[in-house]
Amino acid sequence: MIVNAYGATSGDRPLEPLQITRRDLGAHDVRIAIAYCGVCHSDLHQVRAEWAGTQFPCVPGHEIVGRVEAVGAHVNGFRAGDLVGVGCIVDSCRHCEECDSGHENYCDGMVGTYNFPTTDEPGWTLGGYSGQIVVHERYVLRVRHPAEQLAGVAPLLCAGITTWSPLKHWQAGPGKKVGIVGIGGLGHMGVKLAHALGAHVVAFTTSDVKRDDARALGADEVVVSRYPEEMAVHAKSFDLIVNTVAAPHSLDAYLTLLKRDGTLTLVGAPASPHPSPEVFNLIFKRRAIAGSMIGGIPETQEMLDFCAEHGIVSDIELIRADQINESYERMLKGDVKYRFVIDNATLAAAE
Repeated sequence: MIVNAYGATSGDRPLEPLQITRRDLGAHDVRIAIAYCGVCHSDLHQVRAEWAGTQFPCVPGHEIVGRVEAVGAHVNGFRAGDLVGVGCIVDSCRHCEECDSGHENYCDGMVGTYNFPTTDEPGWTLGGYSGQIVVHERYVLRVRHPAEQLAGVAPLLCAGITTWSPLKHWQAGPGKKVGIVGIGGLGHMGVKLAHALGAHVVAFTTSDVKRDDARALGADEVVVSRYPEEMAVHAKSFDLIVNTVAAPHSLDAYLTLLKRDGTLTLVGAPASPHPSPEVFNLIFKRRAIAGSMIGGIPETQEMLDFCAEHGIVSDIELIRADQINESYERMLKGDVKYRFVIDNATLAAAE
């Protein structure tokens, strides 16, 4: 099936209207009419070939929500009209330890929603900046939010699960002090989710002007990390700090804020490495630096259900498809609160 899309034909060209081919519906497939697709910072890096291995044409987008149009003959869990989502994963090997335990995100054979090898035309996956997508039922998620919140649900499929997974793994909740570094697309979701889980939440930002915003999101306290005196107040007090910043910076300032056995978890992915931390900040308090990447399908469904129950969505700015290049430039400047989302109904008008 030929569908409208928006993508790039090379790393040095702006995104433009395209037409792409989606596979025919297989026995276990779900065909989804995409209503909205969130814009992730990784989309920009990939489409501009700033990360190695970009295939062109590149159609980004892995924060997808919409309605089921049709299902394959052997699909039992979904039917036409259902509200559904697709995140960063559209396939995996389905038989390794990771897949068997619901951690498909760590499967060596994980297939991402765009720019990963596939047998479908053109030989790599094409993402959610498009009118439709066809996905195996295993990787389709049920959306229980009301339809009017659907645009705000889209970023939960990446920004939401990327922060939910470490919060759950390191047991954020009542009695735990949790820091969220960075108040952007990822960080604002980290604050909302940590607050809803019942943790005492401290937001870290480099900007004084974000203090009120961070409190409105659910932070109990806000620290401007440029001020050493504010950082010092929290020395040796955190159980967990989730660092969402996607730019290289010193980690030592945050390591010294951890309790004994506390963990600094990195979810932001800078284009170049962080400076190496001071080893004594680790060994003297048995602190840990860890990483976390999105979440598996069961965990993502858990996050979506939790957000629906608690009325949580992302704070977004809805854009037309033909505003995507402008939005990328604004995203580079941090000029978005806090996630751009494409109204996919505008794809046809962008031709």
